[in-house]
Amino acid sequence: MDNGAGDYVYDEESGEWLSPEDAATQSSGPEVVDAVGNILADGDAVTLIKDLKVKGAGQTLKRGTLIKSIRLTGDAQEIDCRHEGIKGLVLRAEFVKKRS
Repeated sequence: MDNGAGDYVYDEESGEWLSPEDAATQSSGPEVVDAVGNILADGDAVTLIKDLKVKGAGQTLKRGTLIKSIRLTGDAQEIDCRHEGIKGLVLRAEFVKKRS
């Protein structure tokens, strides 16, 4: 007879024991939303909603620029992305809109 003691999962981040249902719904990080409130996920494509000067690169990314395959950083306000000629580009989510 199983008393259910082995069903709970320890969440190191919160320090609590969670039921399997709670552990499945527990997100791996903060929810990242774009400028209009769409939820972003790894691999999404986004477009810029305003011109952005890129510090250290000496160039400006224009409004409407498509950024493909973003990665979430674990910070609710920042996304990691790639763009030709710019290494290590990190954008704030408030300046992008999810491409549908």
